[in-house]
Amino acid sequence: MIESALTWLTHPGVLAPALVVLAVLACVRVVYEYERAVLFRLGRAVGVRAPGLVVVVPLVHHLRRVDLRLVSVDVARQETMTRDNVPVLVDAVIYFRVVDPSAAVLSVENHHQSTYLIAQTSLRSAIGQATLDDLLQRRDELNARLRDLVDRQTLPWGVQVPIVEVKDVSIPEDLKRAIAREAEVERERRARLIQATAEAETAEKLRDAARVLAEVPEAMQLRTLQALSDTAQGKGRVVVLPVPGDFFPRKAPEPARQAEHEDALP
Repeated sequence: MIESALTWLTHPGVLAPALVVLAVLACVRVVYEYERAVLFRLGRAVGVRAPGLVVVVPLVHHLRRVDLRLVSVDVARQETMTRDNVPVLVDAVIYFRVVDPSAAVLSVENHHQSTYLIAQTSLRSAIGQATLDDLLQRRDELNARLRDLVDRQTLPWGVQVPIVEVKDVSIPEDLKRAIAREAEVERERRARLIQATAEAETAEKLRDAARVLAEVPEAMQLRTLQALSDTAQGKGRVVVLPVPGDFFPRKAPEPARQAEHEDALP
């Protein structure tokens, strides 16, 4: 049985077509939609092949695939000094993609590793040119400056860097306490300023009210009555109101008593 199978496989009518099929399969490569293929012919780049079937002649052609999808890489934490001589620990994330497959293959040996190293050095350089306030308050401007710095260096390699984000900034504990004290003092200053402004406005209003009360005596009496009304609110409260003697009209003396009074006079 084995001998008959070998005889059938070695038959020229079967062996020749099988060899042809194997040769065709060996010469065909499939390039996916998210890839591009740089084709070399006898060591010379002859172009970039689009997605689909690509015919490759063995020993003549060589195919290098390049992934065009967006790649995210975490940049290791870097310890550096800011422009105002503050030691910080900074880490970031970088997103990049290949926009020129030919340049990514011909201009640099490993565009992934090279882009990562450029991001590391650019991060240290950008942090060294920024102050601590820039890191804490103007993070968007720092990210944009860092992205432009990395993208300008990787673009000749066919690599575009659309996003660079600083993830975390760590500062020494004693500096954190100093910043917290500074923020607390600033809050107290603002609170005192607001209180002083309110007191000044209140004093001005009271001055205007005193001027009006001095000009209109009836207004003073109405204000006194209003104060008494506010004080008497609630149960079990007794309000003692001193009243001057001339507040009530005096009663005229009777005629008889007035005559007796006149007779008693010497």
